[in-house]
Amino acid sequence: MRIINDITDCKTCIYRKMLFPDLSDQEYDIINSARKEYIFKRGEIIRKEGETIKSFLYLRKGLVKLFKTDKSGKDQILSINKPTDFINLLSIFSNSTYKYSISALEETYVCDVDLPAMLDVIRMNSDFGMRVLNRISKISDEIIENRFEINQKQVKGRVAHILLFLSDNIYKKSSFRMPITRREVGELISMTTENTIRTFSEFKKDGLIAIEGKVITIEDFERLRNVNKTG
Repeated sequence: MRIINDITDCKTCIYRKMLFPDLSDQEYDIINSARKEYIFKRGEIIRKEGETIKSFLYLRKGLVKLFKTDKSGKDQILSINKPTDFINLLSIFSNSTYKYSISALEETYVCDVDLPAMLDVIRMNSDFGMRVLNRISKISDEIIENRFEINQKQVKGRVAHILLFLSDNIYKKSSFRMPITRREVGELISMTTENTIRTFSEFKKDGLIAIEGKVITIEDFERLRNVNKTG
């Protein structure tokens, strides 16, 4: 992790549009004075389960995973978050400590805003507070719907679901570098690493995808979407 200073003022930041479009000058000044910028390398822990929640975390660039670790040390990935997400909203109001860990899947840029400053702006601006609550609801709905959909599928359908999620929602192209290992894919879809690796190999053999190192190219979207629906 290292500190950077890319943004001089929140009012001119291109990343503010999702949640900060209509704050007053005073409210922007409060946020700006309480803000730090960090870069995390791939694999770095951004926040660890059990740590005290002290700030809002806004993902400007990169990719992160939210995960929990069980008593045996096995991880369960809860979600993958992309830029413009507030990556710790799920716990910000309901808990004093994190109930999950957050780590970077690639080089990741995060804006860190002190929690008291954000709460002050929420008290001052009810419209802003409603946008925060709306975003919390959307994040919760996305996690619930995604977990439910994955759990209804067999292993081939689960792997197809993740590949289409990365292609359609994260990278928005047919060819991309896998941000997670086969083991992590297994954690995300609640399948063993062995079953996950075997399914990737079968998809490659059947011509659904091409694999070159860590780069995946979806060769047949129609068939892969059919596996996602019926698998």
